[in-house]
Parts: sequence; structure tokens; C-alpha cells
Amino acid sequence: MAAIDRTQEDKGRHSMSIKQYDAYGEELTRIGRHQHEATAARSTVLRALAAAGVAPEQADELVSQLEAGAVAGAHTWISESSAPHGFEPQFEDGWDEGVRTVAGDLLRIADTTAAQRGRATPNAQLLAHLRQPASPTPEPPAQDLAAALDAQEVLAAAQRCTWALTDPGDFLSSAASEEILTVALSAVREDERAGYAQRLEEFTNRHRGRLEELLRAYGPGSTPASHGRYMLAGQPESLIICERMETAPFLLRSRWDKALEAVLLDDLEFAWGPRTRLSQ
Repeated sequence: MAAIDRTQEDKGRHSMSIKQYDAYGEELTRIGRHQHEATAARSTVLRALAAAGVAPEQADELVSQLEAGAVAGAHTWISESSAPHGFEPQFEDGWDEGVRTVAGDLLRIADTTAAQRGRATPNAQLLAHLRQPASPTPEPPAQDLAAALDAQEVLAAAQRCTWALTDPGDFLSSAASEEILTVALSAVREDERAGYAQRLEEFTNRHRGRLEELLRAYGPGSTPASHGRYMLAGQPESLIICERMETAPFLLRSRWDKALEAVLLDDLEFAWGPRTRLSQ
């Protein structure tokens, strides 16, 4: 009988553990959603400030102050909380100690957040680049080489791969996507063009774990992305760029440097970690 009671007790604990795990998982999902939305909103605000002519240094300061204020609000809310009535003094003492610890952590986070800089410059650079008027005579090599491939077929293959885990709402505008795709495909050599979409899918299958880790560590909602960097992480076009970094890094770099901001490729190169690193 005692053994049966212990078994039922163990089952009860196991059931409670599962419920706690599910609740924690739900919390992580909600936190992840808020982080993801905050990253997108921050990028939108920084680009809007850049478009309005606000200097990157001032934009950094404004956004950092707003974010620090949000953390300070959480600090106030936590600091003013009190233990539920009716508990022993020891419980209240423990509650107060916990509140002081959390409040201290929040204050340090607010101080660090207020001092953050360097997030506006990449957004301003990207905006300035995308606002440049199109050349009346596009450089023939990139256009002609990319035209030899079915760009939409290749892009569709990229979207079917790991990057489908990213919310399409984070993808670049069609104009920016087309420009990056054109440059990336121009680095595909003539003898590689036939069946390149299938080659891309094979590349994904070989490196799926590595691609998923890149997306998790540097994609939208990640800490590095919150600083306004790694804009290509999670974009469908970046799958092609990663494949080219492994296959034809020098050709890719030469095509890229003639047409696009180096910082975009440098960031993705750092995140991917190819065998041949060309950025300084």
C-alpha cells in the first residue's frame, strides 16, 4: 500500500513538473515575441530618425533613453511591490531581499541600456544606400551574370530552406532584396549555374544545424540584432551569400564591394564563420 502511495505521489510530482515546464515554455515564447517586436520597432524608429536627418549619435541617445526608461519603469514597479499579507515575518524578509536584488539588477540594466551606442549607424548606412538613385547604366557584369540564372527560382528555393523559420515580415523591401540577390547571384560562376537551386538545397541539408544556429544567434530578436547589426541574418538572400562564402569567397567579395555596403557582408561573414574570412 505504501508503495502505491509513493507511486501516486511520484506521478503527482511528475505532472506538476510538466505543468511548470509548459508554463515556463509559454513565458519564453511570450518574451521571445516581445524581443522580436522590439527589435523590429527599434530598427523602424532608427531608420525613421535617419530619414528625418537626425544624426546617428543623437538617434542612438534618444532610443537608448526610451529603452532605459522602460526598464526604469519596471524597476519602480518591482521596488514598490510588497509581500502578501498574512505570511510570517521571515517570509516578508525574504520577499524584501528578493525585491532589492531584482531592483538592483534592473537598475544596472537601465544604466547599461542608457549608455548603448552604435546601433543607429548601420541603419543610417543601409537607408542611405537604398536611397541612392539607380544607375542609368547598370554595371553589366553583375546584371548579366545574374540574368543567366532564374533569380525567382533561386529565391524561392532559399525561402523553402532554414530561413522559412524567420517571420517574412522581417524581410527586406523588394528593391533591397532584388539588389542583394543580383549581387549574390553574380558570384555564381558559369559552370555552376545549371541546377543552382538544387545546389542551394543540398548546401542547406549539409549545413542545416549551422544555419539554424546562425539564425538563432544573430537573426531577428537576438541580442546582436538588437544593436542594429547583422541585418542579413535570416534573410532568404543570405543563404545564397553563405553558400558563395564557402564556394567562391573572393569572387563574392569583389562583386559585393563594387555595389553594396561592406558592413552588411562583414557582419554575415563574422556570423557564418567561413573557412576563408576576407573582412578585416
